[in-house]
Amino acid sequence: MNRKTVFTITMLLWSLSTIAQYNIDRLLIIGRNALYFEDYVLSIQYFNQAINAKPYLYEPWFYRAVAKYNLDDFIGAEADCSQAISINPFVTNIYELRGLARIQQQKFSDAITDYNKALKYDPENQSLWHNRVLCHIQNKEYDTALCELDTMLTRWKRYARGYAMQAEVYIHKEDTTKAIQSLNQSIDIDPYESSTWQALAGISLSRKKWKDAEKNLDKAIHLQPKNAANYINRALARINQNNLRGTMADYDMALDIDPNNFLAHYNRGLLRAQVGDDNRAITDFDFVLHLEPDNLMALYNRALLLDKTGNLRGAIRDYSKVIEEFPNFWTGLQSRASCYRRLGMTKQAEADEFRVYKAQLYKSLYGIQPRLNKKQLRKRSDKDLEKYNQLVVADEQEMEHQYKNDYRGRVQNRQTDLDPMAMYGMAFERNKSEVETYVPFDRTVDEFNQTTPNGKPLCLTSSTAILDERSTRTYFDLIASLSAELTMTKDERKATPILLRRAIAYSVVQNFQDAVEDLTSFIAVDSLSALPYWQRGVCRMKQVDIMLSADTKNHDAADMKMVAVIDDFNRAIELNQQCAYLYYDRGNVFAQRGDLEKAIADFDKAIEIDANLAEAHYNRGLAHLRQKHTDLAVKDLSKAGELGLYKAYGIIKKYCNKK
Repeated sequence: MNRKTVFTITMLLWSLSTIAQYNIDRLLIIGRNALYFEDYVLSIQYFNQAINAKPYLYEPWFYRAVAKYNLDDFIGAEADCSQAISINPFVTNIYELRGLARIQQQKFSDAITDYNKALKYDPENQSLWHNRVLCHIQNKEYDTALCELDTMLTRWKRYARGYAMQAEVYIHKEDTTKAIQSLNQSIDIDPYESSTWQALAGISLSRKKWKDAEKNLDKAIHLQPKNAANYINRALARINQNNLRGTMADYDMALDIDPNNFLAHYNRGLLRAQVGDDNRAITDFDFVLHLEPDNLMALYNRALLLDKTGNLRGAIRDYSKVIEEFPNFWTGLQSRASCYRRLGMTKQAEADEFRVYKAQLYKSLYGIQPRLNKKQLRKRSDKDLEKYNQLVVADEQEMEHQYKNDYRGRVQNRQTDLDPMAMYGMAFERNKSEVETYVPFDRTVDEFNQTTPNGKPLCLTSSTAILDERSTRTYFDLIASLSAELTMTKDERKATPILLRRAIAYSVVQNFQDAVEDLTSFIAVDSLSALPYWQRGVCRMKQVDIMLSADTKNHDAADMKMVAVIDDFNRAIELNQQCAYLYYDRGNVFAQRGDLEKAIADFDKAIEIDANLAEAHYNRGLAHLRQKHTDLAVKDLSKAGELGLYKAYGIIKKYCNKK
């Protein structure tokens, strides 16, 4: 073989390897895009392709583990992390994720092993220390947990949650004095953590300091108003202070939040019976028995209420179930006998009365007649029928464990509730949005569908599709079909609608780079259509979002990218000046850049064209709120709520009603 031939072959092999590497990098980028937008099934498809092509790379194994973890496939996530570790055992994030997957499987010792390894490479990672301590607590290794907490609180003296965990350990060790000291230190550092106040209230309840418990629970409820357990615990504190009205209000609120809550229904039923509201008490016990049909305490209480309200046959039914379980329950036998007599069923009544009389003769054998215990509380697992009229508490009052986790959910879910509504773009299916009655329409999109009737019609949507396995396969098949159609098309003009449809398909499967390339090719052939500029602007903005989520320091590059996005929307608006969605989308970009005046001007124009565009009212309200123009913000958010964006009312209540 001469030198020229060898050189040619070498260059060919090098170019093929470069292309292969480029394809793998592209697969990883698209897969991570899908992760960001919570398309976990779709992301797994991309990572599968990368693994099949290059199984010796750790990244696709790790990212596939992230996707599986978010789909609650903790066994699969652990297996993928183990494979990634076997390829590259020096990446801290892999051990961290595997630890979380093992925690979800109650494999706390294995999780501790992972955190030990991760801390060897990253000893200053607070999250790893935090989760390892919680694992020691779950394993009841309290002394070890305390030692590690001492180390943590030496390194991070202002770490409020560390003191809260320390308090939990002291509670398990039954040292409530030290637990209170730790909780007070946590509150001094961070008084806005609801679970800390809840733990402090739990200690007060156990010590029967009802007034202190109520005050602490007031704080917890103020910080976390949607936690039903806090209302149930405060009800216990209030009933022991003879605040019956407040107790009832707390049980009502708990059931508004959690309609299936056993404790709230049971205890509210007892209180209603106490105040003579018998029919509604029966309704509560009906619900309890729907949840737990064999709950003898609830059966006996309902039997008493049915007996009292004249439903004698229903009372006999419930008494009989209790007596079947406890044949020597003499009070129940006497009550059933009374019901039989009132129904004229003398034979059955005499049989029950004889059993009671016989027991009285032989009480040394059958035991003394049970007396009611006057204590107010019993644990849920306590089946002693003497306590039928006592309020129920949970068997154990534990602090809620909050493992530090940066892998669950996408980045947007860890931001505030002041996130703007998303942009409008083109798709093949209009996804379910918060404003169900509104159907977006644009003249140019409709014209495109009419002039190219053979392809899949386009529609407008502001929500991102979450694909399942079947939908993913459908879109991949569509892309393959459109690609084949493009290769058969020789006329550039006829290729443009195919390019647009393929770009939209790429957008749906989160392949924004290929989508942008197709749209750029469209523009090179036809620069007088607004559609490719519009969709390219949307795709580029999604790339900006992903760029900022991956690297918060990358603001300069993101800002340059946003300039290109604005250029796309400027050109699209020149070509379609009466499209409200283009002004709305450009307003979103300006708001992201912090140019609120321009953003508001664009939202103004969008609303002028389409006054029913709820998202424009909502985002303009957020912009006014950022400018501290509260009156204008309330006006816009109120209108958005009126148009169907009901979460706008929550923003008004939380941010605009402050005196």
